[in-house]
Amino acid sequence: MDTNFGFSPVVLIHMWAAFAAIGIGALVFLRRKGTATHGWLGRGWALLMLVVAVSSFWITGKDGLYSWIHGLSVFVTLAIPYAVYLAIRGNISHHRRLMSGLYIGALVVAGLFTLLPDRLLGAMLWKSLGFI
Repeated sequence: MDTNFGFSPVVLIHMWAAFAAIGIGALVFLRRKGTATHGWLGRGWALLMLVVAVSSFWITGKDGLYSWIHGLSVFVTLAIPYAVYLAIRGNISHHRRLMSGLYIGALVVAGLFTLLPDRLLGAMLWKSLGFI
């Protein structure tokens, strides 16, 4: 029995890292800041975000080309280490704004784009609901 539903290993890694980052990121937002737990959860989230961003470079469209979303992946790959640097240097307000923006923009908004009918997950969703 095929348990990966036709997804390539890279797509599965990308997808599961994104789902985990959504959950861990939510925990980071809900919990108290500045604690050891915040630091460890934040490190895990940052690592997951890097996995999501870097794995995207092995995922292309049917035509083999990159899409606009890969520009976001470049940004995330550069912004995550910078945001960690900001926290280490004590620039917490800038760190907080950057990490919040990455969570909302790179996970939530970009994740919603995966539900468009011409995207892999979107096509599966809309076909299963009988809309396409």
